[in-house]
Amino acid sequence: MGYITSAALEETGYVVLDRYNQELDPKEWLDIEYNDWKSSGDTRFAPLASAFGEIECNGFWNHKPPRTDKDGVFIPSQVEKAPNLVRRAKEPGANIGRCRVIELQPTPYGECLYNLHQDDNNRLNPDGTGWVVRGFFNLSDDKDSFFVLRHNRTDPEGEVRIALPAGAQLIIDTQRLWHAATHNGDEPRYCLITSWESGPELDAYIEKYHGVNHVESVPISQEELDAGQAEQARRDAARAAYYAAKGQAEVQAMSEA
Repeated sequence: MGYITSAALEETGYVVLDRYNQELDPKEWLDIEYNDWKSSGDTRFAPLASAFGEIECNGFWNHKPPRTDKDGVFIPSQVEKAPNLVRRAKEPGANIGRCRVIELQPTPYGECLYNLHQDDNNRLNPDGTGWVVRGFFNLSDDKDSFFVLRHNRTDPEGEVRIALPAGAQLIIDTQRLWHAATHNGDEPRYCLITSWESGPELDAYIEKYHGVNHVESVPISQEELDAGQAEQARRDAARAAYYAAKGQAEVQAMSEA
């Protein structure tokens, strides 16, 4: 049968919507409660909706009963502090799973490439229902920062780099695309991330805000690209060596037991 997907994301895996006038809203993300939850960099997360309405960030499949990333429960104490962020997350009318604000510390391009990852949005998602994608609403004004999208984690061919000023709005199939943010700046970057179920409601929302699936990439020099690739390879090799040494140590310990 397959899943219900959005045609707008079929070609490239992402759409960029009209920019939101973020200056009109208060900085609600500074008032909500954060967890020291690590994901692709030096991060904290402030959940607005979670599996059971508690301030925690775990995947819905790690709870009892386990389920896919849908039917999130909004957290009253967070909603009270951030009604505008909740309004924006709910505007499409699509089913919402996890909804949270990420706080990301400065992250150079090479570190971003090392952090590239795919999300596990559709674990336990029943066949014939809507495919879960994610919305990213940039909250802080990070004019020198950009989101990196790749089809292959270690191959820069076709890499897309999307600018992240305040009000930038993206919807991405993050289970399909490798993604992470390069954050150039001295202050943390803040972004509202919402899991949405694909379907007619999300399609209408994308159309309403003139979603486009091709944008001009933020330019970087060949020197920066090469240095980033080298840093990714260096970190990957260091990680592989660490786990290889750890595995050998565990085998040695077992043989001596």
